[in-house]
Amino acid sequence: MTGPSAKPKIEIRDLTMAFGSFVVMRDINVDILPAEIFIIMGGSGCGKSTLLRHMIGLKAPAQGEIFYDGEAFWHATEERRREQLRAFGVLFQSGALWSSMTLAENVSLPLAEYTDLPAADIRDIARLKLALVGLKGFEDYYPAEISGGMCKRAGLARALALDPDILFFDEPSAGLDPISSRNLDELILQLRDSLGATFVVVTHELQSIFAIADNSVFLDTHTRTMRAQGNPRELLKHSPDPLVREFLTRGAPAPSEPATTGV
Repeated sequence: MTGPSAKPKIEIRDLTMAFGSFVVMRDINVDILPAEIFIIMGGSGCGKSTLLRHMIGLKAPAQGEIFYDGEAFWHATEERRREQLRAFGVLFQSGALWSSMTLAENVSLPLAEYTDLPAADIRDIARLKLALVGLKGFEDYYPAEISGGMCKRAGLARALALDPDILFFDEPSAGLDPISSRNLDELILQLRDSLGATFVVVTHELQSIFAIADNSVFLDTHTRTMRAQGNPRELLKHSPDPLVREFLTRGAPAPSEPATTGV
């Protein structure tokens, strides 16, 4: 893990998110360190996915800025923003696989779009990325022929296609059974440790939050701003805010120790 003196990989400064005159969240200030798994958490409708969309260039902020490696994102030229986006990998909530394409073809899409690699090299890289997420041998399967958990893994393989520095996940455990969800958490930890990538994960699933998070931000619907930031385990133990503690318990048993990957 990166030490506390490391410069932030991502900085969010004085961010206000709005749809017209309706303010979703205001005064968001967050630092995310390199190789950190950072959780965006909060109740339904608090703006978790909206914050993610601001971070990946799908919606401009009403106010404030997001910095990647110290470089402004929204105040950069459109051309420079496109270059910065090349360092991002995104796993959408549904997996967002093309049903008419095989898993290998889905993973090959960003490689064909953004590189000049020969078709044979693209196929080899697609196989490698699928193997990396435990889908070796499933290259020629279609999304309808595999389970929901495997579709999430295939979506992750596609997000990894361009060797991104930063990976963004929107509710990766949504729709998965507990075993598939736990397996996905373990895979995220393995990939963080082996690739050194930074992960930003939107989730409200307590098991995932306690299993993978290094740091987090809690967004509050009522005050429309961030209410807490820190490691969720530390927030559970020491936060003076009853709303944060209530969110982090919600009738669940006390969290077990974080998983170890052995990577």
